[in-house]
Amino acid sequence: MILGLFSIFCSFCKKCYSASWMLLISFLLDMAVGTITRHLSLCSRSGVELNDFAVFTTFGLASALLLGVDGPLNAFLAVIYVLAATFRLCFYSTGVPFTYKGLPCRYASCVLASTCLLTKGNTFILSCMASLMILFMMDQSYYPRDKILGSENWKKLIYLGGVIMLLVSPFSLTAFYCLMWSLSYIFFPDALWGKAACFRLHQ
Repeated sequence: MILGLFSIFCSFCKKCYSASWMLLISFLLDMAVGTITRHLSLCSRSGVELNDFAVFTTFGLASALLLGVDGPLNAFLAVIYVLAATFRLCFYSTGVPFTYKGLPCRYASCVLASTCLLTKGNTFILSCMASLMILFMMDQSYYPRDKILGSENWKKLIYLGGVIMLLVSPFSLTAFYCLMWSLSYIFFPDALWGKAACFRLHQ
């Protein structure tokens, strides 16, 4: 949530690169924090509510502000994006373990942040990607829960690769890596990220 707030401040200051990097770091930290809380049994009702608010702040509001609010169309799309993230968090509960309904907000945010970095904040491309992410978040398709750090070793390697690239590789390469990672989850959730989850769902 703190990184999300810093991203919001950076967006208001017209520093879209800094805002995007805050979101990419949040994308990686969110997975690590989720794994730590599950393993240490730190989850509580208040913790879940706080997590939802942090997700909304970072992957909803802060991500939408990457679109800019300097024109009516951009502002309107940003509002729609925030509403889509809100509906996704509040009303899309599957009741099935290991499964999400609708694209998780952090992947949509990662796509927007990576696109912003790779296109140098091109408003038209960002708007197109945001529109696509809105459709995926509002769609009622099923996605596997991506407990990457508590799952297969190859998934842990993908996560570790993202962390290493964030620390040592050129910024554009890191953004491209995160974009491909997110798109693989969005377009190939069953084949690459969760056959077991989908099998349980159909049972």
